[in-house]
Amino acid sequence: MSIDKVKSYFEKYNMENRIREFEVSSATVELAAAALKCEPKRIAKTLSFIVDKQVILIVTAGDVKIDNIKYKTQFGKKAKMLEIDKTENLVGHAIGGICPFAVKEGVIIYLDKSLKRFETIFPACGSNNSCIELTYRRT
Repeated sequence: MSIDKVKSYFEKYNMENRIREFEVSSATVELAAAALKCEPKRIAKTLSFIVDKQVILIVTAGDVKIDNIKYKTQFGKKAKMLEIDKTENLVGHAIGGICPFAVKEGVIIYLDKSLKRFETIFPACGSNNSCIELTYRRT
């Protein structure tokens, strides 16, 4: 299970016990914010893209959308999200639990500056009902 891989990832930092698991889904920004009783913008959403054959993850604040012009300037291509049925195989996590931790080898992760606004943020932890509270620097 993907959350188990994330827990193992955090063991090396003695942080595996900081992962929160909910009785309800936290698979979207809105659901995660409701489960945590926080503002949606503090949810660190992880978006998965493919550039040529390279898988990339972009982690942004919950209230941010990908700017297509900036994306094309950075990557030289129009933004193309991974197909839902290929995401788990290529990233290592299924939709709703995608996070920047314990991903498949070769996946490149980008943290958006929108996350710097917050003292702490809440990225998912590999399942559709989990998260961890981290500072931007720890992400």
